[in-house]
Amino acid sequence: MYYQSLRYRKFVYKALTACLGGLLIGGIGATSASAQLTSRELLEAVNRRASGTPAERLPATSEPIEVQQTAEQPLKLLLSLSDRTVYVYRGEVLETSYPVAIGRPGWETPTGEFEVFSQVVEPGWTNPITGETMAPGAENPLGDRWIAFWTDGTNDIGFHGTPDRDSVGKAASHGCIRMYDEDVRELFDMVALGTPVIVEL
Repeated sequence: MYYQSLRYRKFVYKALTACLGGLLIGGIGATSASAQLTSRELLEAVNRRASGTPAERLPATSEPIEVQQTAEQPLKLLLSLSDRTVYVYRGEVLETSYPVAIGRPGWETPTGEFEVFSQVVEPGWTNPITGETMAPGAENPLGDRWIAFWTDGTNDIGFHGTPDRDSVGKAASHGCIRMYDEDVRELFDMVALGTPVIVEL
């Protein structure tokens, strides 16, 4: 850009010099000193024009553009036991929802306001009645994702997958929230530690 501007100035200067020289030869009556002064003045005017301030070079109608940045809204989960559905909100906007299975009679899912405190890929499972443990795998009752939000210090409750797809939509668990494996994988990637979980009837 600077190089092009410099070439433009040199071109104008040569043109002006040639023009003034022609006038002198034609006998306009200007002296050599006055011709040199005039060319300098004209060149300075050209320089001022070529290197004008941004305001001079912008169209008269130009206005500053305001860039608005919106902070990403926090995620929260609303688990409706009566709907047997978990709703995923981004701020106050419903982003998506998933069908779930909830706790069976005698093993009801607790209501209240909680937070995600643990996330595990390929979790193991401990039977809450017998204490029997099971390694991760296709038959593991927790599927391949675990999202814990409640604990009594001994037992935890959370969202997890299940090999028993027919149980989703029913009151069938020991208090946990069963989901289709593909759904809990999506939910796992959306939440983070500290994500609010609201459980209501």
